[in-house]
Amino acid sequence: MKTRVVYIGAESSVTPIGKSADDNFSAMAKGISAVRIRTEAGFHKQDLPLSAFEKKAYRLPFEELVMEAFDASLKGIDAHILESERTIVLISSTKGELAVSITHPFRSTLRHLTGKYLLKNEPVVISNACISGVAACNIAARYLTQGYFDHAVVIGCDVLSDFVIYGFQSLFAISQDVCKPFDKNRSGVVLGEGSAAVVLSVERNIFKEHPLELLGGAISNDANHISGPSRTGEGLFRSVRKTLDKHAVNPAEIGFISAHGTATLYNDEMESIAFSRLDMSDIPLNSFKGYIGHTLGAAGVLEIAYTMQSLRKQLLIRTHGFQETGTSGKISVISETAPASFSLSLKTASGFGGCNAALLIRKI
Repeated sequence: MKTRVVYIGAESSVTPIGKSADDNFSAMAKGISAVRIRTEAGFHKQDLPLSAFEKKAYRLPFEELVMEAFDASLKGIDAHILESERTIVLISSTKGELAVSITHPFRSTLRHLTGKYLLKNEPVVISNACISGVAACNIAARYLTQGYFDHAVVIGCDVLSDFVIYGFQSLFAISQDVCKPFDKNRSGVVLGEGSAAVVLSVERNIFKEHPLELLGGAISNDANHISGPSRTGEGLFRSVRKTLDKHAVNPAEIGFISAHGTATLYNDEMESIAFSRLDMSDIPLNSFKGYIGHTLGAAGVLEIAYTMQSLRKQLLIRTHGFQETGTSGKISVISETAPASFSLSLKTASGFGGCNAALLIRKI
């Protein structure tokens, strides 16, 4: 069977700094961050930095955010693919719409999606901590390469709630200031909310704008701890190594790494060790978390959309909040936004329970 090329395009992004992938990326290129101090947002009414929609202006519930990202992506393709039994929709999220139902946080959204667009296949939910978005794209790519489907829409979405905020506070993992990924003065994560969508297809002509190529990657779990990452970066190392080997890619071919970069002490240290072990110390690397916060299950899809924008516009975005390297592993954190010439990017993600995922995106 001939190897099927998987194209990826029609990226969308809805966050507090913009309603499209282009809007978001342009804001980041200007150094604009959505992170603000929100009064009485935390436990015991503690003030916290968050990337959140304004409660009185543009704050959307989970289902509406999913729909907005989905609708925006459909504008970039031949939407008739939704009528096909060869199309599948995947949603990546950690919590869904807890405000609607604790026991069935995705039921309403799935019913709405299926009914509004007359989907022939029931959407699949991928909920695997903070690698959900990258994992969903990898799973979608496998569906396509193995011939189960011809098209896939991957939507990532998570919203803030007391449950999420208080949970991270209980771990003493939230920063009291703008997060500083990979910086020696980093003090924790800043949470965010948003949604994004990308379309995968084996048919290049369904895209209205020139697509990129998705090289589906690997998932690895080191099972180190319920919340703490491996001290050696073993899980991330394996997921990236398997991804490179699968596509016969040499690290020297990669022009940019979109890392997880949560700005917690242990995550950033773990990533630096893994990338050093992979001989990727000199590859430009960034984290988008300083602009939109950590959006949990949506983070992978959002950051894949921004990685695609970087490839399209040949522009590397600086790591907001970063000033001085504070990791033992040698990495090349992007400190200034600048044009660059590159055709291949690596996207990674790591999450609770020791899960890790990676994939590659190529400009064609």
